[in-house]
Amino acid sequence: MALHEGDPGSLGGYRIVDRLGAGGMGVVYRARAGSGREVAVKVVHAQYAEDPVFRTRFRQEIAAVRRVSGAFTAPVVDADPEAPRPWMATQYVPGRPLSARVRDDGPLAGAELRRLVLGLVEALRDIHRAGVVHRDLKPANVLMAEDGPRVIDFGISRAAENQALTETGHMMGTPPFMSPEQLADARSVGPASDVFSLAALVVFAATGRGPFDADSPYLTAYRVMSEEPDLTAVAEPLRAVLSCCLAKQAAARPGLAALAAEFAAALPEPAPAELPTVLHRRTDPEPTRPPTPDPAASVPHRPPAADPAPAVTDPDAVPPGTADGVPARRRRRLRVPLAAVGLASVLAVALLAYPGGPFRGGAEPGAGSSPRSTATRWGALPDGWRPWRTTVYAVAAHGVKRFPAPTDGPGHPGQPSCALNGGAVYCGGNSILPMRVDAVTGRTVWRTGTQPPGTARNHYDSRVVGVHDGVVLVRENVLNAAGNDTTATVAAFAADDGRRLWSRPAADANAAAVLVGGLVLVPDGLTVTARSPRDGSARWSVPVPAGHHCDFLGAGGGVYADCTGYHTPSGARRRLIAVDPADGSARPLGVAPPVTADYAGTLDGRLVYAARRSADPSAQDNPYTRVEVIDPRTGARGTHALAGEYRGRVAMAHGVLCFADSDGRTTAVSPLTGRQVWRTATTLEQPVAPVADARSSVFLASASGRVAALDAHTGRRLWESYPRAGTVLSGDYNSPKLLVNGGALVVTTPDGTLFTLDPARPGRNPAPA
Repeated sequence: MALHEGDPGSLGGYRIVDRLGAGGMGVVYRARAGSGREVAVKVVHAQYAEDPVFRTRFRQEIAAVRRVSGAFTAPVVDADPEAPRPWMATQYVPGRPLSARVRDDGPLAGAELRRLVLGLVEALRDIHRAGVVHRDLKPANVLMAEDGPRVIDFGISRAAENQALTETGHMMGTPPFMSPEQLADARSVGPASDVFSLAALVVFAATGRGPFDADSPYLTAYRVMSEEPDLTAVAEPLRAVLSCCLAKQAAARPGLAALAAEFAAALPEPAPAELPTVLHRRTDPEPTRPPTPDPAASVPHRPPAADPAPAVTDPDAVPPGTADGVPARRRRRLRVPLAAVGLASVLAVALLAYPGGPFRGGAEPGAGSSPRSTATRWGALPDGWRPWRTTVYAVAAHGVKRFPAPTDGPGHPGQPSCALNGGAVYCGGNSILPMRVDAVTGRTVWRTGTQPPGTARNHYDSRVVGVHDGVVLVRENVLNAAGNDTTATVAAFAADDGRRLWSRPAADANAAAVLVGGLVLVPDGLTVTARSPRDGSARWSVPVPAGHHCDFLGAGGGVYADCTGYHTPSGARRRLIAVDPADGSARPLGVAPPVTADYAGTLDGRLVYAARRSADPSAQDNPYTRVEVIDPRTGARGTHALAGEYRGRVAMAHGVLCFADSDGRTTAVSPLTGRQVWRTATTLEQPVAPVADARSSVFLASASGRVAALDAHTGRRLWESYPRAGTVLSGDYNSPKLLVNGGALVVTTPDGTLFTLDPARPGRNPAPA
């Protein structure tokens, strides 16, 4: 999860990398020690830090975890319960919670269930030997690590001999997995309570439901106290063992020593052909799709037959939380989610994982998988390419070599504006000088010195318009010393060395500078002039309708002005004007999108728009409700109601209209019918509009530098990467940029970070450029 404004940069000597989650009592961060070791740091919310009883409970949690040291628990690395905001650092455990594992992939069975159950018995044995009762053993507090389960979150545990902090009238735990004695009298809870919770958890793992599930926590608690468990979905002989563990009387439940033998007998031994490690994902959950196919859709929405699910196949790919030296076979199987915060009522801060998990989204590749099949989906990497990471403040080889980050911290200006062309990335930004970065190595080739002498750094802004025929076109804005007037120009720079070739004044009030049809269109009041990118010479001019703002679009070899009136009633129609790129002659079309519509892209030369419900741009809840498709060549127009209401960023990708909501959920609809094609959940926060590659994938990126890959035909989540931004800024304008460089990706984040990914092996750690 992205860091929030106000989150600490470091704590106790650990550098905060990102958020793992937050709960009612605290926040959990992923952090890194100076040695590179990663830890999960739990920090108490400020309002509870002043409560002496709460501090005592937190000290008790630290003491409890320190007393437990087993193979199936996460040990404490460091802690400071006396800090202004008490914190505790534990081992960072790569693995989804059992709750997410069952939710995403279904119940466990066979060797996987056996390994979970026997690992939990061993974990409870170590916990109880240390004199500690966990008291909140539930699926969210069990992480499915590669080498077995881990029991976490001792937030409401207590030392067995200490009952001073268990207050009458305070129910502590999670009802579906609480023992009867926890509900009746929390002060009487002993080790047998954890045995009851273990059995309830095993039922959930094996069936997907708890033995006392009901419609409300109150009814669930009643069933725990008064009714027999529902074990009908559990096969014998495991059912008999669980029935004994779920006895209402604590004394009737078996001890852990006997239970280990009973579970070992009740659960099957692994078959010789079964893999010795836990597979954390067998198949990806099916995305939701309409019951019938869409005959009018332009793309057959089905998985390509020769397109197996990609997986991390690079032996050098080391996902977060994976130690060096892990065999390549095990690395490839490792699903590495971020730990996040769980849901208990008192000190309920548990590590939980995001459902997509970095690097993994589909089934394990079969025996026939090969680098060739992976390359079929992703395409070939550029010659000499390697993963890299840099910033817009890196030292340049030519021009302005040193351009340090602002004194108030990187990312406050930043906001890179970048374009990819010919194996290079060209960037500008807020207070950023235009620059070129080699897309293969990440080396900063040059940085121009175009900021006028005497101009304050925060009064200069550059935006890359585009790159054409060896020329980089940039719009520059310079604010005067008084801060009340801006001078705008469109400037051209030589792509090879950054030499300034020409510049022309620009006025953006009625149009924006754009590169379309091989010409750069420079606005100047009520006209737009088309100029040669090479020398800036004027080719033709076209007037802009009075009182309108025009966006110039390219589709099917044509140029079109999409003009919206800003002094007309909200219900007024827009104007769509065809412009001949040869001589600038304009021809108004008899069809135009509604004023509520946002341009999303093209489909076979047609313009595709997503239209909102309301014409009021300030409406708080203004979802997209229909799709408009206009063929500017024939004047044909199609309007289709969407199957639902969609929000977020919108773009065309591989023939479908994709909506990326702020919660990461992505939906694809047919632009020709409005029917939903697929819907998939991701864990990205406020992702940028979806971007398509040249083959069959769709990518999303967030301001934290996390990237997700989806199959364009089915919506299947292929993988999600971990964050790579240095700093995460809040605000809707903080949009990342995602560029497709052949078989590689280039991602820019609002703080000025630039990095690359190999979609076939997204876990490869980038090297400094």
